[in-house]
Amino acid sequence: MAHYTLEDLLKIMAQLRGSNGCNWDKAQTFASLAPYAIEEAHEVAEVIAEQKYHLLADELGDLLLQVVFQSQIASEQGLFSFADVVQAISEKMVRRHPHVFNEQQDLSPEQVSAQWALIKAQEPSTHKARRYLLEHVATGQPALTRAEKLQKQASKVGFDWHDPNAVIAKLREELDEVEDAIAHSPATIAEELGDLLFCVVNLARHLRVDAEQCLKLANSKFTRRFNFIEDHLQQQDKTFSQTNLIEMEQLWQLAKQAESDYGTH
Repeated sequence: MAHYTLEDLLKIMAQLRGSNGCNWDKAQTFASLAPYAIEEAHEVAEVIAEQKYHLLADELGDLLLQVVFQSQIASEQGLFSFADVVQAISEKMVRRHPHVFNEQQDLSPEQVSAQWALIKAQEPSTHKARRYLLEHVATGQPALTRAEKLQKQASKVGFDWHDPNAVIAKLREELDEVEDAIAHSPATIAEELGDLLFCVVNLARHLRVDAEQCLKLANSKFTRRFNFIEDHLQQQDKTFSQTNLIEMEQLWQLAKQAESDYGTH
């Protein structure tokens, strides 16, 4: 079995993009590859969340490939190389960790985060001048993640609640507005649901839990319990078309009870 290095990977990508390379790889652009980078990052997060660490090296490799791929395209266009990427991130890590590489101070994680933000704010921006405070929050993030970062940014200038109970009251208000939209103005349902979701993220932020991770856990729980329903139906030689909501709800409750008995939530 061959043993490859990072240098080998760079050469493989250059060959794939070369004149005698792969037509699919040669056809790719910065834009066409962008969704793959997001997808691979999500897959890394998924195997970590599910603690499938035996798959992590493979998923990290897929994510690394996206960096190498984008860098190869940039190199072909004379923009930058993979070495420039490594140089830029290395400089940044050293610059933003003066307590390790210069001053040798023993800082708490909270102090490190505050120092990171301060140093970042003092660095010359590589982006165009921003007119608004919220322009500092990237638009390409998952909606829940971006909602939380928008709220954090606004909080920096005092636009925030200071009590989770106030957020809960606002959440109830938003839910009432959804019900009103359903009854009287269906055209505004999507907007009101968006406000409700935004408020749920705000509550999660005030309770110091990650809304994206909360939803991922809920997705996993729903999948696990629904699979339980399907398994029990198959044991009875039944399909979904041969059951009804009442029976499925009973099986759902059994799934919940089974999880409670085995300490799974």
